[in-house]
Amino acid sequence: MFSPADSRHRWYREFEALRDVNLSIRKGETVGIVGRNGSGKSTLLQLICGTLSPSTGSVHVNGRIAALLELGSGFNPEFTGRENVYLNGTVLGLSHEEIDARFAEIVAFADIGDFIEQPVKSYSSGMAVRLAFAVAINVTPDILVVDEALSVGDEAFQRKCFARIEEIRNAGATVLFVSHSAGAVMELCDRAVLLDHGELLLDGTPKYVLSRYHKLAYAPAAKLDQVRQQLREEMRAPEMPRAELEMRSDDAPPADDAYFDQGLRPQSTVRYEQRGASIVDPHVETPDGRTVNVLRPDEEYVYTYKVDFQRAAVAVRLGMLIKTVSGLELGGAVTAPQGGSELAVTAGQHVEVRFHFRTALAPGVYFMNAGVSAHGEEGEIYLDRLIDAIMFRVMPDEGRVATGWVNFGVRPKLRLLERDELSV
Repeated sequence: MFSPADSRHRWYREFEALRDVNLSIRKGETVGIVGRNGSGKSTLLQLICGTLSPSTGSVHVNGRIAALLELGSGFNPEFTGRENVYLNGTVLGLSHEEIDARFAEIVAFADIGDFIEQPVKSYSSGMAVRLAFAVAINVTPDILVVDEALSVGDEAFQRKCFARIEEIRNAGATVLFVSHSAGAVMELCDRAVLLDHGELLLDGTPKYVLSRYHKLAYAPAAKLDQVRQQLREEMRAPEMPRAELEMRSDDAPPADDAYFDQGLRPQSTVRYEQRGASIVDPHVETPDGRTVNVLRPDEEYVYTYKVDFQRAAVAVRLGMLIKTVSGLELGGAVTAPQGGSELAVTAGQHVEVRFHFRTALAPGVYFMNAGVSAHGEEGEIYLDRLIDAIMFRVMPDEGRVATGWVNFGVRPKLRLLERDELSV
């Protein structure tokens, strides 16, 4: 038997999954939602989709939502794939006739073959997400919500999904995208928000938000509150730091040779917590040693920096990465494969690294990271890392025939065929 005192006792603990989140998303925007596990990302999406109701406050949504939330949500595992297509399509607002008209396209996109006639409980996780995504993107949504589910599919299917998301976005739909992949958020989204412990910490360009997210994610536990407070202050600032898209230095004096432009200095540099090492003087040089940041296309240069070690370290690796203005990672290098470094240093030692590279890049502005890691108690850890350590510009190339960001050395050749060489 329970006493009256027992009935007054609270047998639960209140938990605020989200608090004081004020967010407006306009029609046609593609917004990436980032944050550590447990930050409230999925809860926010469920509120927007209507699968959860807010304890306080309100959510206003205009338009048809197609959502890919938890893997297999909305599917009855006892039903076949075909039956679940009709069930899920009905939940998303399609009539039986509309589903009939789109069924073949849904099955073709999912590409699960005869399993469409088998119970969903017999599906692998990859097959389930294939079918769920195929249904979601074929209801012509006004709002598409994707919560990390695409990470389950294979690479070919992920590429097909991202291409379809691009089509939906270009058709004017709004896309909300949760992912731990910085590259995917950079590539897909024109805006990003950072959630942490249910709080909206930042709202801005993907490049800006992700650089701060990395700072938060890699901060030591003892400094997390300090980093959060810094981000809150940035959010409250009248003008948040801008990406360097405007800092292209197109007005720099023309020159046939590479040179140094004082205006090409990144304002988005972020330094990770240092653990016994300091990266010093990252810059680009010509082969004869001149410091430059405006580079001629398709020529050899050297990206170099020094590292001062305050503590001894083993299995040391140094690396670099080249990125676009939007933060898309184009490529880089490290001094040794993971687990393959034999470099050991002592306290007080200094190391210089020189990465030789060719500017096989489209004209424009780029950024370079610098990082040094070593083996520690937690496995490989960063001793120091600079995001957007430097920026540089590649001059125009009037004779360029390569397309895209990187010149892969493709050389087209044409030959006129004689009539008798033609074959049917």
